[in-house]
Amino acid sequence: MAISIADIQKLRKMSGAGLSDCKKALTDAEGDFDKAMQIIREKGQAIAAKRSDRETSNGCVLTKTTPDFSAIIALKCETDFVANGADYIKLTQEILDAAVAAKAKTLDEVKELTISDGTKVQDAVVARSGITGEKMELDGYNYLEGANVSVYDHMNKHILCTMVQTNKPAEEAAHAIAMQVAAMNPVALDEASVPEEVKQNELTVAIQKTKEEQVQKAVEAALKKAGYNLYIAENEEHLNEGIMKGNITAEQADDIRRIKEETAAQKAANLPEQMIQNIAKGRMAKFFKDSCLLNQEFIQDGKMTVSDYLKAADKELTVTAFKRFTLRAE
Repeated sequence: MAISIADIQKLRKMSGAGLSDCKKALTDAEGDFDKAMQIIREKGQAIAAKRSDRETSNGCVLTKTTPDFSAIIALKCETDFVANGADYIKLTQEILDAAVAAKAKTLDEVKELTISDGTKVQDAVVARSGITGEKMELDGYNYLEGANVSVYDHMNKHILCTMVQTNKPAEEAAHAIAMQVAAMNPVALDEASVPEEVKQNELTVAIQKTKEEQVQKAVEAALKKAGYNLYIAENEEHLNEGIMKGNITAEQADDIRRIKEETAAQKAANLPEQMIQNIAKGRMAKFFKDSCLLNQEFIQDGKMTVSDYLKAADKELTVTAFKRFTLRAE
């Protein structure tokens, strides 16, 4: 049967699919709109299944705040071409609107919601996958309950969004801190908020790094005392290069290896524990300064911390919570 351009346009408006896909679906469905919509949905499911192992490193991240509930959501896809499409951004916004309206607490809850046309969120994502031919998935859902939340979409590019909640109304200050969170990626609000597991991992790394540095210093000192060039002694590649160029003999290379091995073993066995702990504590203090939001240097004025900035705006003002999501590897 002949399919009119009006019918094709009607189905396109209903489904968001391309004109050729709409025409084919209507032809296969013999003009039945319900069957045509089902064909388009099934195509989306087939594409989603076929591309299930693809990486979704692009997408759209959006954030929204209301007087008592705020959220960030990411709809991920394969390419920035699809991510930047108006229809794709519109779908992400509709999903976010539904999540905020329902005050959803988990991504699973969001997937079961319906958007403005009555379609279930998860079905809408699958359908869009069929239209674009790319794998898509919802990810990165975060929320904050309560008032005094400022949201920030970094450069309005929809790849990095933040939310900051303060203990009292302070939109200007909260917005500045939302930008701080975007730029500096804090791991926690303050030292007390850092998970114990993270603290222990950081301390372990700090101790190990300190030990390695002390051993390395001892090795370098021993090599210098023996009159060897530190560049040549750095690794096997440099040793072989030194031999080839005639800068050292094979016997001298063996002597360098011996000095490095013996000095490292001796120093490692005699490291002063208290000194190691003191240096590691200094590294931890730097970690808390760099990684805890209230302790960080304020990016708009490096002479004060974030906490100082907030107190300057209002002596009782502080941040009570924040959330951040980005599509970019950091």
